[in-house]
Amino acid sequence: MPNWGGGAKCGACGKTVYHAEEIQCNGRSFHKTCFHCMACRKALDSTTVAAHESEIYCKTCYGRRYGPKGIGFGQGAGCLSTDTGEHLGLQFQQSPKAARSATTSNPSKFTAKFGESEKCPRCGKSVYAAEKVMGGGKPWHKTCFRCAICGKSLESTNVTDKDGELYCKVCYAKNFGPTGIGFGGLTQQVEKKE
Repeated sequence: MPNWGGGAKCGACGKTVYHAEEIQCNGRSFHKTCFHCMACRKALDSTTVAAHESEIYCKTCYGRRYGPKGIGFGQGAGCLSTDTGEHLGLQFQQSPKAARSATTSNPSKFTAKFGESEKCPRCGKSVYAAEKVMGGGKPWHKTCFRCAICGKSLESTNVTDKDGELYCKVCYAKNFGPTGIGFGGLTQQVEKKE
């Protein structure tokens, strides 16, 4: 039977899809509002869609349903997830190592949600992302990112580290640099002849 004036049928709802609202995927047409993951109902676009036969999924649900299974087959950041895929009808067997209980007995709500924060080597307090400066491979507060000797504020161009402490280049050179005649540490003495 001919299709008089209408567009293709939507792959999700079966209704007519007109050109202005059409999204094509895998040779099929969808309404923009029907272009959702068939498992989690998350809205999809051309970068997040994964098609399997006549079904469309987000990449996460597609990997859970049709990807490799078992220990060692993590799916990017999803391998760190505690989601077992039960909402997709998948069975998950927990390994004995994963069944261990946490080592902390009663973590605070903050550390449970955001994790343990790093400590500043100078003051020993927590360093949060908004105030974090990296130096010598360690996180520092912006206010603690100073020379240990003269207290001068440091930048990436003038910082030097030694034994876990930060120094400006001038103080580092004076205290740990080469010494002797010509290096500012000793002066040449002239013997007086009589």
